[in-house]
Amino acid sequence: MKSLGEFVIEKQHEYPEAKGSLSGILSAIRLAAKRLHRDINRAGLTSDILGEAGQENVQGEAQKKLDVLANNIMKRALNARDDIAGFASEEEDEIIAFDTERGRNAKYVILTDPLDGSSNIDVNVSVGTIFSIYRRISPIGSLVTEEDFLQPGKNQIAAGYVVYGSSTMLVYTTGNGVNGFTYDPSLGTFFLSHGNLTIPNDGKIYSVNEGGYQKFPQGVKKYIKYCQEQVPEEGRPFTSRYIGSLVADFHRNMLKGGIYMYPQASSYPNGKLRLNYECNPMAFLAEQAGGLATDGERRILDIVPEKLHQRSPFFCGSKKMVEKVMSYIQEEK
Repeated sequence: MKSLGEFVIEKQHEYPEAKGSLSGILSAIRLAAKRLHRDINRAGLTSDILGEAGQENVQGEAQKKLDVLANNIMKRALNARDDIAGFASEEEDEIIAFDTERGRNAKYVILTDPLDGSSNIDVNVSVGTIFSIYRRISPIGSLVTEEDFLQPGKNQIAAGYVVYGSSTMLVYTTGNGVNGFTYDPSLGTFFLSHGNLTIPNDGKIYSVNEGGYQKFPQGVKKYIKYCQEQVPEEGRPFTSRYIGSLVADFHRNMLKGGIYMYPQASSYPNGKLRLNYECNPMAFLAEQAGGLATDGERRILDIVPEKLHQRSPFFCGSKKMVEKVMSYIQEEK
């Protein structure tokens, strides 16, 4: 089978402006994923990485010990590369500019959610890592600025995720389709296992935290009722599946067809997922796999971020399902 490293080198002609650099960046992410795979798979054997860290992130959410560990692992792996000028993380208040000669001269910045779904780690449920790569827009030779990280998602040159589940998989795109690689721990190598991934045009699965139903907009409520209606000739009711880890829910829907929804609600009117760390990379992957991603009104990748930790409603997955929920939302405008 073809390894991730071999595949990236083979495909370098698709991104000539980043030749060599993208290989190095993905190598850093691959290394971080291997370390996290190891630590996650021994989480039940040590108290050092389970439970609360005793502090909050910039969003006021309680951090898990593994959140902090994952962030530090990612930071060290990225800082070791010559190609990366800085990174921004869901777990950091501000951007991290790599203040070295190589950092000032590097061309790329990384945004990451180092451990998505970390609330699930204590109960042995799938979690993940999300990453996004942009070309910096500040002058080469200077420190990167926050402006480098506040670019619309359509400017991404690559994005992907790692899902730590029954097997560990790295899935990424450079704007030329989506490919998935499964980790073989006996060899320490990711091998191509899911080439040219596509999201089915329609699906039978909807993923949403229905506990917040009463606080959802009326259009979203109507769509959920549509999913639940008994209409056998149309394949309804649909199946409800919600893991509570964006990576795991998205990955399932990528393979089987479905829609993931995290709408705004009365308790979080601007949505809850982070535009830069979660929505943009997943939207890029979804579109490259033939799906759609929207905030209910706009294409996610067209939104220009105003803040580093900006939140957004998020509807993502099979094209027909996303179009359907958007039609219900628009009816209520």
